[in-house]
Amino acid sequence: MQRPLFQPAAALQFVLNGQAGHGDADATREAIEAGLREAGRAGTVVFAAPGQLARVAREAAARARAEGSAVVAMGGDGTINTVAQAAHAAGCTLGVIPRGTFNYFAREHGAPTDVEEALRWLLDARPEPVQISAINEQVFLVNTSLGLYPDLLQDRESWKARFGRSRLVALGAGMVTLLRAQRRLKLWIEWEGQQRELRTLTLFVGNNRLQLEQLGLATRDGSSDPAAVDGHVTAVVLKPIGTLAMLGLMLRGALGQLGDASGIERFACQSLVVRPSRMLGRRKVKVAFDGEVGWMRSPLTIRVLPEPLWLLKAAPGATSP
Repeated sequence: MQRPLFQPAAALQFVLNGQAGHGDADATREAIEAGLREAGRAGTVVFAAPGQLARVAREAAARARAEGSAVVAMGGDGTINTVAQAAHAAGCTLGVIPRGTFNYFAREHGAPTDVEEALRWLLDARPEPVQISAINEQVFLVNTSLGLYPDLLQDRESWKARFGRSRLVALGAGMVTLLRAQRRLKLWIEWEGQQRELRTLTLFVGNNRLQLEQLGLATRDGSSDPAAVDGHVTAVVLKPIGTLAMLGLMLRGALGQLGDASGIERFACQSLVVRPSRMLGRRKVKVAFDGEVGWMRSPLTIRVLPEPLWLLKAAPGATSP
């Protein structure tokens, strides 16, 4: 586990998912540049136009690697995922300034959600290893899934486009998706010497302790040991259930009591292989990872990666500004 070169005086590479000339994006850039001037630090803010985030992130990560600096993702979990993939591949340090709806990854590691506070916190941070996982070759920091959950994410994006970005809108979209859920998956899964065929509405695999805690899923087999991180992910299987039971599960999730529900199963593992059955000639499966949705070739291999992601974090015991 080799720590990447990190020189605090080197110019940080900030990647902002947005276009120059957009009011919110320009205000964020101005706040970052003002904070850097006040702290006497160097940095460059690069805008990623729609469809260009992955390329911009790779270029910024390469510069950070060459200069002994860090690439800083500014956005929600999806944006952070893309920049994290570039940082992990390049072998450089990642920083985060959260600007999304839920910000699970940033919040788990202590980053403030206010831009100015997050920058001050970031400038005092040092690289620390954090767990990163992948589905096939796609990394994920928070979760990955197939079945109902990718459909839920697509509906949520549609609602956000119509009604704006908020947790209430996300909740409403989730309720509509759950109420019309009909498609059941037949999966063959293998993990740590075990094999099983099952029917499910969704398979959800969590890598983020904060999200699992908020759902009431942060313990392994009812024990007090953490189910996420520490070399493991948590797989959650949603059994085929009726509409009323689905509403009950949604309520339990909102109250952080999903772990006690009879409609789900969960287990912790370091890796698992998933083979959907009866795909009617299709070789690709719709999957979600950190809020993004795409298609991947079966079988799906989900695993904790052996090399960590190096993340700028405050020293143990430090408090946010």
